[in-house]
Amino acid sequence: MSGPSSRLQAQVERDALKMQTHPLCGSVSIPPDNRSFFITILSAQREGRTCLPARMGLSASDFHELLQCLPPEVTGVSRFHVCSEDDLRQELLDLRRDEWEDLRDLLMAHRSHQCATETWMADVVAAGCLGGDHLWRDLGLKHRAELRDLLMQNFAPLAMRNTQDMKWKRFFYKQLCDQEGSYVCRAPSCEQCVAYDDCFGRED
Repeated sequence: MSGPSSRLQAQVERDALKMQTHPLCGSVSIPPDNRSFFITILSAQREGRTCLPARMGLSASDFHELLQCLPPEVTGVSRFHVCSEDDLRQELLDLRRDEWEDLRDLLMAHRSHQCATETWMADVVAAGCLGGDHLWRDLGLKHRAELRDLLMQNFAPLAMRNTQDMKWKRFFYKQLCDQEGSYVCRAPSCEQCVAYDDCFGRED
């Protein structure tokens, strides 16, 4: 599990990225690809097709800022009800916050350094990893290839490591395992693991 110093450094870097502003919307700049991803995920979340809590894993301030950056005529955010106190999925995320932070820190440590919204995407993807389905489904994406595009856009150094096309959630936890954290895989190698198909099988 990440130590306090690494978490503090990650937060400092996240705050620095959030200071990058766009002169038109007066907020964090969202490149076209990420704008499309956020609209897809937000729309799916509103329709109940994700595992994400109401704020999608973002803090209240970041979620509000995201809504300000997206077009209301596309997302219908003016009718969106921001996270309430009885959001069960938010409560579940809070119960697993250490795990969520480890996943988010892994993503942040391998971001593409192309835009500030990589910080938001790390929060959202980490929240999606806590769901029980394939990650692309838990994020409300259309197919697995769209997830790969999202990860290559925002976390290219990490995504490019998945050379064996491992399922993404399994791949992320294996990275944490390799960092000698708390997520320990007891198999001597992937090829000898009884859960091989769970990690590398089809993801339809």
